[in-house]
Amino acid sequence: MGLTMTEKIIAAHLTAGSMARGTRIGVKIDQTLTHDVNGVAAYLEFEATGVPRTKSELSVSYIDHNLIQADYKNPDDHRYLLDIAEKHGIVVSRPGNGICHQVHLERFSCPGKTLLGSDSHTPMAGGVGMMGLGAGGMDVALAMAGEAFFFTMPQIIKVNLSGKLPPYVSAKNVAFEMLRRLTVKGAVNKVLEYVGEGVNTLSVPERAIITNMGTETGATTSLFPSDEITRQWYVAQARSEQWLPLAADEDAVYDAVIDIDLSALEPLIALPHQPDRIVPLAEVAGTPVDQVVIGSCANSSLQDMVTLAALIKGHKVHKRVDAGVYIGSKQVYLECAARGVLGTLAEAGIRILESGCGACNGSGFAPPTNGVSLRTTTRNFLGRSGTASAGVHLVAPEAAVAAAITGVITDPRTLSNPYPAFALPAALIVEDSMFVYPPEAVGDDFVVRRGPNISPIPDLGALPAVLAGETLIKVGEDITTDHIVPAGANFLPIRNNTPEISKYVFHVLDAAFAERAKASGGGFVVAGVNYGQGSSREQAALAPRFLGVQAIVAKGFARIHLANLVNFGIMPLVFVDPADYDKVSQGDRLRLELAAVKEQGTATLVNETTGQTMLVTTPLFQEEIEIIRGGGRLNWIKARQSAK
Repeated sequence: MGLTMTEKIIAAHLTAGSMARGTRIGVKIDQTLTHDVNGVAAYLEFEATGVPRTKSELSVSYIDHNLIQADYKNPDDHRYLLDIAEKHGIVVSRPGNGICHQVHLERFSCPGKTLLGSDSHTPMAGGVGMMGLGAGGMDVALAMAGEAFFFTMPQIIKVNLSGKLPPYVSAKNVAFEMLRRLTVKGAVNKVLEYVGEGVNTLSVPERAIITNMGTETGATTSLFPSDEITRQWYVAQARSEQWLPLAADEDAVYDAVIDIDLSALEPLIALPHQPDRIVPLAEVAGTPVDQVVIGSCANSSLQDMVTLAALIKGHKVHKRVDAGVYIGSKQVYLECAARGVLGTLAEAGIRILESGCGACNGSGFAPPTNGVSLRTTTRNFLGRSGTASAGVHLVAPEAAVAAAITGVITDPRTLSNPYPAFALPAALIVEDSMFVYPPEAVGDDFVVRRGPNISPIPDLGALPAVLAGETLIKVGEDITTDHIVPAGANFLPIRNNTPEISKYVFHVLDAAFAERAKASGGGFVVAGVNYGQGSSREQAALAPRFLGVQAIVAKGFARIHLANLVNFGIMPLVFVDPADYDKVSQGDRLRLELAAVKEQGTATLVNETTGQTMLVTTPLFQEEIEIIRGGGRLNWIKARQSAK
């Protein structure tokens, strides 16, 4: 029996367990990636391990998310990141060099290797056959310290592509079609592997868009083969020696198969406020638009920019529309300058914004009150844009251009300009001066500068033998990490100050939550399916734990957030009978004997307010349960070091 691409990469990196579906496995991590929002916490955690120098083949710290320097906070974080990188052997990508996933794809990705990133869209590397895995900063810190990364051996879904995308229907629509079929929770603990003749019609940037957006289905990661098209990409990047072929064996066995005829796809759109609210764009055509955003890690490649310029050339941005573009990397920026793309965009009235994440994470370029914003970004969660009342829609670049020109949601197939054919140049501009490489070593007197906004990781004690407390909040399905700890320019700069960011836990849903949690001395959160969907931000676990939250009782959890709950000592519990969710109301007092929580076992959760009992289980393995009992992974590491 042959192997899938996923199995080949895992087999080459397996350090613990076996590749039996649903079991816990550990894999060696070759490369790590952080960015400035989550990176500060990750490096604070790395410091806490006591390891003097990163043990990964390559670790890169990108400064691309928190670029608004309204006061000292972000500049102080950036200075800390530069210092910590110099001390511990980490490469830094300076502000302006571009968006982490686009830059890493261009300059550091390697087929067949593993990449662990403190950002949920790290699977973008799968566009070249690299296994990119999103994780919390703690897991990245441990990988840098030489520890294996543990996760559940996923099911592997074969996505069979046939045909060829028609003009004006680009790869983003493939990602939308996957979301339409799978929803935001349909691929949890699964890998999406793309195969078939249709793969040969897609460029590396197009493949990377699809693997990037696979994150929104809950997938562990997504993979395309590394083939001749991939090899040409590495030649153009002057990295041909790093290319390796990778493909599934012809007799590889998959857990499920999805068939997509690329030629049958049409322009799609995601309605507010979830990426899986997919409908044909024609259904909402004519809706007035206030803002258009083009870019983000999913749609900021040279191919995207060339297409944008070709479609808008000779047109002007509608007087009612504010349109801006985030170019993905310095390489793309220089290529655009050389090709006249920048002039075309400026002449049309598109604002050329700084190469970074910007509007995608709510860091600038927010829409107006009740505004309709069309974005080629990855997410449209409630309030993520910085304007809670705005209607953020996700579209492909062609639909964004059409709306920018007409002022309304418009089928891009009606545009007058012909659809351009993009050909990868034989050699792309390579200019790596904005990477800062660390020295071989620093002296003992080297001092890492820390601004006053950077707070140490709090000491988290072991959980008590009995978990007892108030139901602090009861929430529904698909609660995102944006709901738990908000994104946006007002909150990103305080992510690394736990006492400060904890004041805004569940702020989007209930502004009184933090004060209530502090007053009650902690307690429980009750939730529906897919709790913790979205980003890898570990503060969505750390900040509630800081407020005293001991357990989350839900119908189900998103993969990365579940791991973050382990890292910071919050017990995740699942209702054995989902109907028991209705037996708990906000304010009810709950009680659970912690010793009763065991791998594949059940425990009794008591509602002391109503007298009702409910059976709960945990999705965790026994070692993870023990880590939580001890107060989280840092305590576990320290205990191991003491034992040695």
